[in-house]
Amino acid sequence: MAKLDPILDLHFAALGDSTRREILSRLARGSATVSELAAPHDMALPSFMGHLKKLEEAGLIVSRKEGRVRICSLSPDAFAPAQDWLSEQRDLWNGRLDRLDDYVTNLMKERNS
Repeated sequence: MAKLDPILDLHFAALGDSTRREILSRLARGSATVSELAAPHDMALPSFMGHLKKLEEAGLIVSRKEGRVRICSLSPDAFAPAQDWLSEQRDLWNGRLDRLDDYVTNLMKERNS
């Protein structure tokens, strides 16, 4: 079952930081070098590299080296495990809310009879 998948812990831990979410938003527009990604963030490069490492460990981004430049991009289907888990949760709660709505509707009908 997806909710027991350990990659979800890595995904949600990675997504729990605003800097990492900003990096992912930038990469949604296309690949970028580490320098391009780091530019808008006021932090030392080693700290920024820690954010990239967490994203890569979670499988959300991939990087490759071209000469002396490291280029990052979103992983194909990076968000699929989290989307699948969220979809399962949405279906579960929609079912519960539908049953609650049916119960309240029947209760109101009985009360008005």
